[in-house]
Amino acid sequence: MQKEDKERIVEELTEKLRNSETMIVADYRGLTMPQIDALRGRLIENGARFTVVKNTLTRRAAEAAGADALLALLEGPSAIAFIEADGDAVAVAKALADTARETKVLEIRGGIMQGRMVSGADVVELSKLPPLDVLRGQVLGAIIAPLTAIAALINAPLQNLYGLIDARIEQLQAQGDTSAPAVPAEEPEAEAEPEADAPVEATAETAAETQEPTEDQEA
Repeated sequence: MQKEDKERIVEELTEKLRNSETMIVADYRGLTMPQIDALRGRLIENGARFTVVKNTLTRRAAEAAGADALLALLEGPSAIAFIEADGDAVAVAKALADTARETKVLEIRGGIMQGRMVSGADVVELSKLPPLDVLRGQVLGAIIAPLTAIAALINAPLQNLYGLIDARIEQLQAQGDTSAPAVPAEEPEAEAEPEADAPVEATAETAAETQEPTEDQEA
C-alpha cells in the first residue's frame, strides 16, 4: 500500500472516530464474504457502517482523534461498526450478537458508547433489550402515567358530582317527575282579624237612637 493511500485511510478513520460516539469492535476472522455482506446490509438498515480496518492504521487514527479507549480492543483482525447519530445501537448490537451466535465465528470484543468503554458481554446484554421504538414507548408511558394519575385525582370530585346529578335525574324520572323541584311561592299575609273587644261600627239606625237632642228639639 502506498504511503498516500495509508495517509488517506488514516484521515478517513480519524474523521469517523471523531464523528461516532458509539462504535462496536469485532473479530471477523472466519467469516465468509457472503456472511460479511449480509451483516453489512443488516447494519446499514439500522444506521451503522461495518468497516474492516488495519490495526496499525486504526491506532494512528485513534490517537489523532483522541479515542485512546479504542486501542485496547485492536488485537488481531478487526472490524468496527460505526453507529451514526440517528442509528439504533440496540438493533446494531442484536445484529452482531445474532451473527456471532449463528456463525460461531464472529467475536464481539467490546466498544465505545457515548464515550464510555463497554465489554463484549455488555454488547450482548444490550442486544437483549427491546427495539428502540418499544423503549421509547415504555419511557413515554412512564412519563405519562403519573400525569394521568394526577388528572384522575383532579377530575374525580367533578365526576362524582356528575354521577349524583345523573342518579337524581333517574330518581325523578322513576317518580314520573322530570322537572326541577318548584320553589314554593310566598304565602299572602293574612288580614288582621278584628279584636274581640273592639266596638262594632255603629249602623245608621243605632246612630240615630244615640244622637243627643238639639236645642230645637228641647224647645
